[in-house]
Amino acid sequence: MSPPRILVTRPQPQAGEWVQALREHGLDAHALPLIAIEAPADPAPVTELWRHLAQERLLMFVSPAAVDWFFRLRPPDAAWPAGTLAAAPGPGTARQLTAAGAACGLNPSQILSPQTDAEQFDSESLWPALAPLNWPGQSVCIVSGGDHQEARGRTWLAEQLRAQGAQVRALLCYQRGPGQWTSAEQALARTALAEPGAHVWLFSSSQGIDHLVTQHLPALPSRPRTDWSQGHALSTHPRITERARSLGLTHILETRPTLQAVVAALRPMSAFQAGVDTIKSL
Repeated sequence: MSPPRILVTRPQPQAGEWVQALREHGLDAHALPLIAIEAPADPAPVTELWRHLAQERLLMFVSPAAVDWFFRLRPPDAAWPAGTLAAAPGPGTARQLTAAGAACGLNPSQILSPQTDAEQFDSESLWPALAPLNWPGQSVCIVSGGDHQEARGRTWLAEQLRAQGAQVRALLCYQRGPGQWTSAEQALARTALAEPGAHVWLFSSSQGIDHLVTQHLPALPSRPRTDWSQGHALSTHPRITERARSLGLTHILETRPTLQAVVAALRPMSAFQAGVDTIKSL
């Protein structure tokens, strides 16, 4: 038996980028997206915000997808004001902000994010970078995605900012949904379900797991019976771990959502599987 297959469940194009990076580290990674990202049905609010960006003290981007779509919908003549800050919950989103903002005047010094050695990359880790700032009367927009045109912001972070006197609202700049697996992805999923011990699910979203259970699996033709207790998963946040356990998974390893941390966590799994294969061949 080969080393375990790593199932990258992030939305595209992030899934493809992670697959390539993991393969460069010698891991057998494959994309199996559980979330699809689409443009908002009405892009006008995003365009309007770009036109009045100088009135905002902070834009907080919840994910790389939020950055991608917000800047994709930028009017050609719109520039990033010097007095407006940008925030990211983790290094992936911060890198995306740096790259996307370079063409319109967003300086890296205007981007706030958690320390690179933070235990988790989330709103709680971001808050120490925001808390010391002067918030009374300031306008903050949480740039996020949602379902059916309903923006989903970071509730905890919004509450902290409002408690400090800020005016906070959420802006939908992309839509999330389960999407549909291709025939190749369906075949990959069937193999993973039939051979749970030979695959590792890389979960980076609780909503993705929800889509797996309520949308993807019920729609899967010839779905094999699965003993989830024999499956393996890698989770990038305690809340995701909790949701994964509800599937029946018991072999869950939690890690930070950086490439280096994920690779370090996956290598022992591959080495363990190789050892099992050696024993079976004796």
